[in-house]
Amino acid sequence: MPKGNVTTDHKKIQKWAEERGGAPATVKATKGDGEPGILRLDFEPRDEALEPIGWEDFFEKFDKEDLAFLYQDRTDDGKLSRFHKFVSRSSATE
Repeated sequence: MPKGNVTTDHKKIQKWAEERGGAPATVKATKGDGEPGILRLDFEPRDEALEPIGWEDFFEKFDKEDLAFLYQDRTDDGKLSRFHKFVSRSSATE
């Protein structure tokens, strides 16, 4: 079974997402007061419940919320994996 990885490196996260056609997004129903809501990566086909945001706003929120990115590079059969989630930095280790 492929192992999971954890990072807080913005460039690694952006590269991982873009290699898989992902874009930074926020859950529309959770945003307010000019701040992004819950962060997500949106892949094709795009999810209508998500709203695109720029990488700068995405990472500002990512750091403010003290998040880490848990991800898998490849599936068991060697294909690029889209498995990921955002976790608390305090519960994750690099």
